[in-house]
Amino acid sequence: MQTQGPSNDPLHGLTLEKIVTHLVESYGWEELGQQIRINCFTSNPSIQSSLKFLRKTPWARTKVEDFYKYSLRKHKLK
Repeated sequence: MQTQGPSNDPLHGLTLEKIVTHLVESYGWEELGQQIRINCFTSNPSIQSSLKFLRKTPWARTKVEDFYKYSLRKHKLK
């Protein structure tokens, strides 16, 4: 029986709420809205309204997850 090591996926074990909260704390709503052009980040943004939209909109969630992974890579290079 083979056991698996830790996952290499940077999203492993993270909730969407943790991802969005991290991005807002790191970039702020205005910068986040410029980086990821979706209305939930530019028009009266909040964590809860963003989560509601992202949970039912797969393409937008993918953009947010991809930007989160990009921000982790960018931060590691500094």
